[in-house]
Amino acid sequence: MSIDQADVTITHHAQGQGGKYVAEVAGETATGHLEWEPRQNSAGDDIRVATHTIVPREIGGRGVAGHLVKRLVADAREHGFKIVPQCSYVAKKFDENPDWADLRA
Repeated sequence: MSIDQADVTITHHAQGQGGKYVAEVAGETATGHLEWEPRQNSAGDDIRVATHTIVPREIGGRGVAGHLVKRLVADAREHGFKIVPQCSYVAKKFDENPDWADLRA
């Protein structure tokens, strides 16, 4: 059972040099999150390494992790950074969405 985007609120929180996207599902107390760390390559490009995507069992199986990745990708397009999908879930979503290839660092 997938949840509609309207039922998920995703916020971005800076943490140290990196950050975390937090997903809140309407009517639930558990939250999911996607963490990232900064990196720059030799050209000085802004890169975010997606390190972990965690969705607790209480809200799992409803597409919450996918919504988190889509928000990361939308922010990359808006703010001009590249993504290293170190997290296996994020890597899988990149493989499933070839139109994101230009964002992969």
